[in-house]
Amino acid sequence: MELLKKLTEANGIPGREERIREIVITEMKSMMDEVNVDAMGNVIGVKKGKGNKKVMLCGHMDEIGFIVSHIDDKGFLRLNPVGGFDPRTLVAQRVNVHGREDLKGVLMPGIKPAHLMTPEEAKRTLRVQDFFIDLGRTKEEVEKLVRIGDFVTLDRNFEEIGDNFSAKALDDRAGVYIMLEAIRKLQSHDVDIYAVATVQEEQGLRGATTGAYGVRPDVGLALDVTIAGDVPGGSPDSVVTKLGDGAAIKLMDSAAISNYKLVDFMRDLAEDNDIKYQMEILPRGGTDAGAMERAHTGCPVITLSLPTRYVHSNVETANKKDLQATIDLLAKFLENVHKGDFSL
Repeated sequence: MELLKKLTEANGIPGREERIREIVITEMKSMMDEVNVDAMGNVIGVKKGKGNKKVMLCGHMDEIGFIVSHIDDKGFLRLNPVGGFDPRTLVAQRVNVHGREDLKGVLMPGIKPAHLMTPEEAKRTLRVQDFFIDLGRTKEEVEKLVRIGDFVTLDRNFEEIGDNFSAKALDDRAGVYIMLEAIRKLQSHDVDIYAVATVQEEQGLRGATTGAYGVRPDVGLALDVTIAGDVPGGSPDSVVTKLGDGAAIKLMDSAAISNYKLVDFMRDLAEDNDIKYQMEILPRGGTDAGAMERAHTGCPVITLSLPTRYVHSNVETANKKDLQATIDLLAKFLENVHKGDFSL
């Protein structure tokens, strides 16, 4: 789990993935035949097979975060979100401001303390725009260290908690980890594998779009997290996936409908190899599969997901056995995908 810890604790929002990119490049150089970085910043590792079919894997490197949009007269920072946040998860958090040096800060909403609120004020709905960062410095000190446009990430370490693990940015450093570990596990493969650590997924699948145009894959497979709704507060029909029930084979989300032949192929592989799995339908949200599906004349796509609680927070939580099941299923897929016919 040391690599996953390293990946999740690295910092990089959409458009500022350079820190995580260096980790991925180092890992890929030890296992791929070629490693390149394209104009968007995607890392593309190629592991050659017999050259008769290209399979493109995507796991995105970026995490949700902020950029500094204003420094007020007291030195407090105002922010513009980069990616989707639920404001309720942001109250009383620590953050890292990546300016001329990395700075610790406190993230709070610009509202009265609970002791001073009227009942009417307490009912107010928070917005992301309400939040500011306190760096504990004067405006003059802040301006020497921070510029408009500097990026901000949530501050949280990787932790193992029972059978689970929790961190910021499991979305989608877990997908990058699964991609790397499955390739490391391979016994053999006939297809040419294009492992792409993509950029700017959280801002509209941008890196996967240009990456797929460059690769022109025959088959596309995205690796991402998905909602595990097996916690108090939900209803049985809104669970999507459950921790401990295995890798999630996606049927559809807002960005793509998985090729039904790929779905059956993946399900059969899981059953034939005693790999625990579950089926996933995600009503909202999408993965890099949506970009690969639309590149050039298109290709059959599917997503393998890691069930994850508390997605888009800094305490995203997943299960160790589900993680291993997803790695195992992806490795079996890469070893056997040349046998499949996914044409419609």
